[in-house]
Amino acid sequence: MPWLQIKLEINPDSAERYEDILLEAGCAAVTYQDSEDQPIFEPDLGTTPLWQRTTISGLFDTDYDMAATEAFIREAHSTIFKNSDFPTFSAEILEDKDWEREWMKNYHPMQFGQRLWICPSWREAPDPNAVNLMLDPGLAFGTGTHPTTALCLEWLDAQTLEGKKVTDYGCGSGILGIAALLLGADHVIAVDIDIQAIQATRDNLGRNKLSDDRLDAYLPESAPQAATDVLVANILAGPLVELAPTLAERVKPGGLLALSGLLIHQADEIIQAYSPWFDLDPVAEREEWIRVTGVKR
Repeated sequence: MPWLQIKLEINPDSAERYEDILLEAGCAAVTYQDSEDQPIFEPDLGTTPLWQRTTISGLFDTDYDMAATEAFIREAHSTIFKNSDFPTFSAEILEDKDWEREWMKNYHPMQFGQRLWICPSWREAPDPNAVNLMLDPGLAFGTGTHPTTALCLEWLDAQTLEGKKVTDYGCGSGILGIAALLLGADHVIAVDIDIQAIQATRDNLGRNKLSDDRLDAYLPESAPQAATDVLVANILAGPLVELAPTLAERVKPGGLLALSGLLIHQADEIIQAYSPWFDLDPVAEREEWIRVTGVKR
């Protein structure tokens, strides 16, 4: 079924009011988009910041009269915002598509390091002889497209993991822990605060034909305290600083640490937090994001 899509370029401070207007006008779904490619890297906990120039879109059934719907929105704007200018307005018909297939088109096999490929589960691996991780991210973070995930995957590919035990803290889709297993690790402890991430990790383990007993996935409060040979944590700077003592305890003396989800200006804070336990390597950087690695003393 085709849809009528109406877009308004708005100030983020008025976003909730425009959302209410669109819903009162009868729209079926509301979305927000960045109008000017302004990045928002790490918002404060519990906040959902919008961009300085935000586009709000409402989807309507095509049975709605476009002119009447626009007139309703303009009248509501005049009532709420009084003498302020009406925002830039546009409307178009969206043809019906298989949106799941459209989403799937965005993901392609990608190589990380010398051996490792991440392949969407619906695509064939380009090199059948490589280390191929078949991935369906589902609702969990982690596809390999983000610079922080790429930095961690390349680091894992460069390590000797045969027979090692690995902790993947903040596992998301399970991409890092499963990559470690495919690269030779013996066992992975995966930890995440999101139950959907736990399920996605288990699903992707099976998708790669790996035995269930090679990876155990936990919510943080249930995770064992055992130290492992390697720990990777691709989350955010705030939690990484707070978790520094906890994560340090989860790495054996002589074990390896890799941290990401970090911006370049957060490097000093992370180095200070982990230096009491680890000898840290030079920071690796990509597109304003960094990876911090080291060896437990």
